[in-house]
Amino acid sequence: MMQPGSVQQKISCVFVTQVKDEPSSKREHQMFRVLATETLNPLALNAAIDSALATEKVDGTCCYVTTHKGLPYLWARYDRKPTKQAEKRFKKYIYSKGNSKDFVWNVDEDFKVVPDFWIPAKGVTRCNGKMYPDENGHIPGWVPVENGNKQYCWHSSAVNYALEVAIVLQPRTEDPGSLEICLVHLSDLLEQTLELIGTNINGNPYGIGNKKHPIHLLVPHGTLLLKDLEALDHNSLMSWFEHCQEGKVEGIVWHCEDGSLFKLHRHHLGLHWPLNDTHLNSKPVSIRLDLCKYDCEADSSTLLGQLSKKDSLCYDRLKDIMLG
Repeated sequence: MMQPGSVQQKISCVFVTQVKDEPSSKREHQMFRVLATETLNPLALNAAIDSALATEKVDGTCCYVTTHKGLPYLWARYDRKPTKQAEKRFKKYIYSKGNSKDFVWNVDEDFKVVPDFWIPAKGVTRCNGKMYPDENGHIPGWVPVENGNKQYCWHSSAVNYALEVAIVLQPRTEDPGSLEICLVHLSDLLEQTLELIGTNINGNPYGIGNKKHPIHLLVPHGTLLLKDLEALDHNSLMSWFEHCQEGKVEGIVWHCEDGSLFKLHRHHLGLHWPLNDTHLNSKPVSIRLDLCKYDCEADSSTLLGQLSKKDSLCYDRLKDIMLG
């Protein structure tokens, strides 16, 4: 079976896009929209998109598992961004010239200082040993999620470094149409990217948990397969998003054989997101968090401790799970 790709860079749309001079439905204060045309992206055609693995695009925040201080760790997305002056210069150039690729950066002076242990994402452009930003003016990267860092407290709730495990939401092996919440060794997730979803992430589009008892889960990229996808053309995909239960997703990510990734967001088609009911939060889910084999008892104040009390329970829908 084809292995899903790691999400290290911004993913291109599967169609050629065009910019419309009208307010964005995706980003507040953005006065333009990026819409898909009916022309397939030539890069997608070259990557044999027709035989790619189609998966659900999950609405959360991107994470990465790699080593830190000799141990497998969860890392949070942290893009190195330009200083205010450099960003102002960059935007002025874009508005006048329209092509970010020709903008000349002073890499040594134009970017903010990054936190300790920051690493660049794989595939960052380099020239003469220096890292150069992407078309948005950012250098994608990662910072380790360390215990006690309040900025990443929701990331921390989904891992336990003492046990070296992550709390993962994934399809059940016995029944791929349903989900399970289980523990996965961080060492088994090394060099993979995942999406953190939950109560305090992106406005909680899946309705998971609540403010008093938040729930945050890690979804490995490329695991939620889409089986009933329509033909790879604009009109068929528009119909699929609008009329199929499986189409109640934020978008699609195609994983190609050569490692290339391509996406299609509902907003690329002018469609609304989030939805009241989604394909993901309407699926049945079982909790499999038996801590006996770890010879420990989790702190009842932690997410792991609370979920472990519901070990072996099944729910009709993901959004039905409530703690407390």
